[in-house]
Amino acid sequence: MLIGQEITVLGGGIGGLAVSLALARHGARVTVLEQAPAITEVGAGIQISPNGWVVLKALGVAEAVAQQAPRARAVRLRDFRRGAEVFSMPLNDPAKPWHFVHRADLVEVLAEAARGAGVALRLGTRITAVTPEGEGARITLEDGREEVHGLTISADGLHSPARKVLNPRTRPFFTGQVAWRATIPQDGSLAPEAHVFMGPGRHLVRYPLRRGKLVNIVAVEERDGWVAEGWHHTDHPANLRRAFSDFCPEVKGLLARAEEVNLWGLFRHPVAVNWYQGGLALLGDAAHPTLPFLAQGANMALEDAWTLARCLSEEDLPEAALARYQALRRDRTARIVEAATDNATNYHLRPGPLRFAAHSALRLAARAAPHAVTNRYAWIHTHDVTA
Repeated sequence: MLIGQEITVLGGGIGGLAVSLALARHGARVTVLEQAPAITEVGAGIQISPNGWVVLKALGVAEAVAQQAPRARAVRLRDFRRGAEVFSMPLNDPAKPWHFVHRADLVEVLAEAARGAGVALRLGTRITAVTPEGEGARITLEDGREEVHGLTISADGLHSPARKVLNPRTRPFFTGQVAWRATIPQDGSLAPEAHVFMGPGRHLVRYPLRRGKLVNIVAVEERDGWVAEGWHHTDHPANLRRAFSDFCPEVKGLLARAEEVNLWGLFRHPVAVNWYQGGLALLGDAAHPTLPFLAQGANMALEDAWTLARCLSEEDLPEAALARYQALRRDRTARIVEAATDNATNYHLRPGPLRFAAHSALRLAARAAPHAVTNRYAWIHTHDVTA
């Protein structure tokens, strides 16, 4: 039972706010500690696939999100030089809604719903250390003060202090890939589709946000040089344009309008072995950071949030609930992380027999079985943690 139980959530991002809202709906008294001074516009586009959308629907916020993010229609794979379509994956199944969402819009909707459910948000609270203590955790703040909290959920990302405490021996490694992210003003003319331009050692994804008023860009390049992890590092747009200078005119025209870009190195992190200890638990990227090649980071956090809240509401002992939560989530998230890692190779094939054969097979599939690729990942997208 959660009625009246005090729970602390570290991190006011998508996973933290979603689990806070779910817990509050079960009667818990939830406080969110967020390091940012305000819930403001941050980040860029994310894709919410059907497995994440069912959670938003169950939380009662799907309609509010859909007002800013109409349903997506398709994902189109295209050749980098000519722009010719190689494969189109339809997303028009009414039972499997897919949306392109600005991260800030989703966070704002979740924050408003959480406040409405009685969740307290402590903003500007920067945490430097977290350690399990009894049935909760001891938290050290940036100014040196310490606080002891009850059941604590760490949803504060891949650099989570709690992750390092619970999994001290895990080390990330550089994948040899870097990614640029940018949003560019648009006139609303783009169809609600994701286009993936596939080139040798590089690919670029673009899709509209906010009813076409923005276009979201994620561009990935293989390189030997190491780039610091974290998407907030800025870079000069000329570097992005130079890396994709041999792409088709459509891509070059789009990048010519980019004024601000962020660059980050893509690191592979192992899925956490230990998701909890005592009354401290990990959620989202703190437990299972993933590469962006299947667009599942936010969706996995939403699945975690619903599952953890359900386990805590159905188990009498918190430790039993946390053990059940890890058992339900670890294998699935590990499989998704592995699939995302493998998917990068498919986009970056060099010219030659392998690329020709792969693209020919995709073109054949587009004519004979357009849902073939969709069905390949049905185990991800049709999963419903709310059922």
